[in-house]
Amino acid sequence: MPSTAVLEKKKQMVAELSERIKNSCAGVVVDYKGINVEDDTKLRKELREAGVEYTVVKNSIIGRAAQDAGLEGLDSVLEGTTAIATSADDYVASARILNNYADKHDNFSLKSGYLDGEVISMEKLIALAKLPSREVLLATVCNVFNAPIAAFARAIQAVVDKGGAEACESAKEETEDAPETEENAPAKETSAEAPAEETAE
Repeated sequence: MPSTAVLEKKKQMVAELSERIKNSCAGVVVDYKGINVEDDTKLRKELREAGVEYTVVKNSIIGRAAQDAGLEGLDSVLEGTTAIATSADDYVASARILNNYADKHDNFSLKSGYLDGEVISMEKLIALAKLPSREVLLATVCNVFNAPIAAFARAIQAVVDKGGAEACESAKEETEDAPETEENAPAKETSAEAPAEETAE
């Protein structure tokens, strides 16, 4: 039978993880089976730099923490080796980074994910993972602000329809190549005084 100290430690772990889940806008649960120390170190570094908190946790702890946080629907995936990544303010980072890693490592896979306190389907999780980073989105939006309204609308729709960095890049190129119109034409410099017309003597 677990000692009082062990039980108290588990309660603390549940409380801390529950608080993390409550304070996060998005999270991903993964099976990290087969990952070596070197790859794990690189993955943790990339996640940390993106503001994502990643920890290996026992399934029982995640289950109780999720229940305490009001997050339902994770029980079915809580088996085997499990780690959870949570992000306080970036909806895409954890899914994008972990999905890219899973694509390159056969023994690493996504189990589930959630957004704003609700578990989402694997289809939605993969779609989320394919969205570009916040920096790419901001750069694209800033660029298209200088484009004609029609080009701006096509650029935004491309991001929505295709949902990927490629869409952002093609949208950026489209707006850069857009023909000059009255809407986006740069202001022409004018001198303070117009030159006098030449007259025949």
